[in-house]
Amino acid sequence: MACYVTVILSIVLYLVLNLVEGAPEVPCYFIFGDSLLDNGNNNDLDTAAKANYPPYGVDFPDGPTGRFTNGRNIADFLAEHLDFDHYIPSFASATGDEILEGVNYASGSAGIRNDTGSHLGYRIYLGKQLENHKVTISRIADLLGNTTLAKNHLNKCLFIVGIGSNDYINNFLMPDVYQSSHLYSPTQYATLLIQQYSQQLKELYSDGARKIALFGLPQIGCIPDQLNQHSTFFCVDSTNKAIQLFNKNLKALVDDLNTNFSDAKFIYINMYSISSAIAITLLNNPCCQISKTMPEGQCIPGKSPCLIRATHFFYDNFHPTEIGNNIATSRAYRALLPSDSYPMDIRHLVRANNLYYDDQ
Repeated sequence: MACYVTVILSIVLYLVLNLVEGAPEVPCYFIFGDSLLDNGNNNDLDTAAKANYPPYGVDFPDGPTGRFTNGRNIADFLAEHLDFDHYIPSFASATGDEILEGVNYASGSAGIRNDTGSHLGYRIYLGKQLENHKVTISRIADLLGNTTLAKNHLNKCLFIVGIGSNDYINNFLMPDVYQSSHLYSPTQYATLLIQQYSQQLKELYSDGARKIALFGLPQIGCIPDQLNQHSTFFCVDSTNKAIQLFNKNLKALVDDLNTNFSDAKFIYINMYSISSAIAITLLNNPCCQISKTMPEGQCIPGKSPCLIRATHFFYDNFHPTEIGNNIATSRAYRALLPSDSYPMDIRHLVRANNLYYDDQ
């Protein structure tokens, strides 16, 4: 009788925890990328690309944490959509068995290319982020018993990768610092980036990733930094055309990866069109006071930002405000328009192999 009661109580407890409170849609969630996703990996690095000081984090419960915005970033909002009850820890801070639920490897100023952002100091470029992920896999293997069990666990996780913006902002669009624009045309450069990115994503697949969302590049020609450099109030067409070349190739890469790795699902999030739709509804001038010295284009430490941050799309010259991140993530998770994602949105990606889910 006591055993029967114990079983009943266990079932009730399971229902309370998983149905009432809601279990995460995936058991684990891993993040790779740049400052749009970084949540503190750059804090202790020798780099100018840091955001662990006010007014960054003014609307985040823990204050400045290394997030390049006033509050939550895309990685945070996506964790909420996935029903995690906490944000995924940075690789720099993750300890113990919390890594079983995911790790954030993103690094401000990082790129697909190893040299991207080097003028700002040290950064964890994508190749190094993949190396860090292997360290995590080894730790997971220790926790679960062996590498096979670790890979089986990772097969069920969501992986997001949002990178490439710095390969333009802090590389191709800086001809006085980097040689890339002298060596390659925009078409050649986009092709080169995708070729390297393809190899990196195949490595991620070989390490166990099976549900991978790739974030395309936003309209970089419309960010305050580009408007200032070109002394214009209008989006820089030449920059946006270069970005569109990359995005077109990335979408094609998704098709190629899905064809070659039939046991995995890769999707493309169209940040170019999503960012355009958000920007026209919000002010595009930065919310904080901008530094004219290193780190140029970021918020001046200690200066108060604008009061009504919900009306601004950009917090500094490069990064969205919390509201911009919120809207973009909502559309990445659950597409508002067919053009928002391809061939499906994140909501359908994470539920693709689940037995039950609401398709409405």
